[in-house]
Amino acid sequence: MHPMTPVPYRVRSRRPDRADTVTLTLRPVQGDCLPFLPGQFTMLYAPGVGEIPISISGRARSGGYVQTIRAVGAVSAALCRMRPGDVVGVRGPYGTSWDLPAAAGLDVVVAAGGLGLAPLRPVVRELAAHASRYGRVSLIVGTRTPATLMYPGELARWRDEHDIDVKIIVDHPDHAWKGPVGLVTRLIDRIVFEPRRTFAFVCGPELMMRETADRLVRRGVPAGRVALSVERDMKCGVGRCGHCQLGPLLTCLDGPVLSYERAAGLLAVPEL
Repeated sequence: MHPMTPVPYRVRSRRPDRADTVTLTLRPVQGDCLPFLPGQFTMLYAPGVGEIPISISGRARSGGYVQTIRAVGAVSAALCRMRPGDVVGVRGPYGTSWDLPAAAGLDVVVAAGGLGLAPLRPVVRELAAHASRYGRVSLIVGTRTPATLMYPGELARWRDEHDIDVKIIVDHPDHAWKGPVGLVTRLIDRIVFEPRRTFAFVCGPELMMRETADRLVRRGVPAGRVALSVERDMKCGVGRCGHCQLGPLLTCLDGPVLSYERAAGLLAVPEL
């Protein structure tokens, strides 16, 4: 099959996560899903509307891809309207992955901003399932309001059942919020890790990633051990169109996961 031809997948389940966000479970109409690594993405096609990149947020027990989508444009809105039984097109998985083997034996910091928790969800599930492979694990999450927090049930289980230090901060609290308020970088000073023996996984808005990575590096975490998920305007997913160019890199091929050591200079260039 031509690499630009989507494979038909059927929506097996749909879960609303918040007002503008849903999580879909997708399985091929025929055959099985291709294997994926945490951090990779697919190109999802809404028939008659268009195609966009969406990170894979997990594998369902049925073997399908789990993908969390926020309605921010015509294609994502169409995908969010899908119901069980509907068919979408899928290409991939594509891209680089979170380097979990490199974190073995180290303290781990996972930092997520908003929907950035979705690409990091497979990482945290791996850390929870194989805790003995890693040192102290901390998950810091920033969200706009308490109502926009992603995966609240899983966050509670990771904290209560898997001894992960989960801390959450909001930009705009409601009357019931008792936790911290501000940027996710404020939480870095509230977690325990040995900087020179730490690996960090960071995903969220680009400014949040730069600020978080910079704070971690200033604390002593080696820049090569801080991984970011960097995205640009991906159109083909296979390095043919050049839309996702970031300096000398194509983020669909060289990314989306890059070390801060490699990405810092590029992210510092305005409008690159």
